[in-house]
Amino acid sequence: MKNPAEVNSKQVRLQKFIADCGITSRRKAEILIEEGRVKVNGERIRTQGVKIHPTKDAVTIDDNPIDKSNKQNLYIVLNKPRAVMSTVSDPEGRRTVVDLLGDLTERIYPVGRLDYLSEGLMILTNDGELANHIIHPSKKVPKVYEVKIFGHVNASLLKKLREGVHSEVGFLKPASVRVTEQLANKTWLEFRLFEGKNREIRRICEAFGIVIDKLRRASIGGLNINNLGVGQYDLLTKPQLLKAIGFNKHGEYVLEDFRFNSEKKSKRLSDKYVSEEKLASNEKFARYKKGAYYQTLEKQKENLLKTEEKKKQVKKTIKNAGVRRKALQKLDSSYRPSN
Repeated sequence: MKNPAEVNSKQVRLQKFIADCGITSRRKAEILIEEGRVKVNGERIRTQGVKIHPTKDAVTIDDNPIDKSNKQNLYIVLNKPRAVMSTVSDPEGRRTVVDLLGDLTERIYPVGRLDYLSEGLMILTNDGELANHIIHPSKKVPKVYEVKIFGHVNASLLKKLREGVHSEVGFLKPASVRVTEQLANKTWLEFRLFEGKNREIRRICEAFGIVIDKLRRASIGGLNINNLGVGQYDLLTKPQLLKAIGFNKHGEYVLEDFRFNSEKKSKRLSDKYVSEEKLASNEKFARYKKGAYYQTLEKQKENLLKTEEKKKQVKKTIKNAGVRRKALQKLDSSYRPSN
């Protein structure tokens, strides 16, 4: 007879088993359980924390059996383009990150998300345990984002961004914010986050009336996409991925040894060099918000076409005036008496 303690030691929580099978993340597995879509040995489970034996108990999701023994772990690093969903599928038929990967024999899902209009580094895997290890707040893995905003930033506005804001999802405060480049009418910022709550950077900017033009995740720990073009991806092994991010062999994140260092230098700011009209918090930039963005572009396109049409008319008028002038000169010369 087997020792009950030995049997219990081989049991795992149901949500962990589902994640280990590469079906989805542990957090989403819990949702599947709550929705009553998971059965163990034919019995529907709705309670969290139920333990099963991986090789003895039969687990199904939506009555489809899942089996860990046939799974091959995949680890993919992707440079996500804009206008691509960071999900496995989309009910509206929009392109997803999985569509960029071609035909895969294994089911795979994103580790964390970037919203539809954001771009940059994403990790995709079917290793649920590793996914949870990377994104868990307790690991404090820094994530670097490059953000281009409309308008300019002065020292006062930068100070507000660094101090954080209260929002409907709690207090949001970045680990750091700095200005890396000032353009004619826009500014590049660099945000560093540890936890990365849902739409954290967008919420912080919205709180101060700042409109984002482009948002790109540049790194997760020491892992970056410097050598990956937009829409391109790379296959790594588990050790390669963990080492690139900055985890040691014990699974601990070594912050000082694995940090993304941008080559861009910080710009020194002063309030007196930024006019109120050009300040990023000026309400005039609101026309570039997501809801009005495409309308604004259409209006600008219309204005551009009108300007081009006016230029054509002016050129045509000048050309016609030149033709008339030459005709008059010719006519005038024909009436001049000969010597």
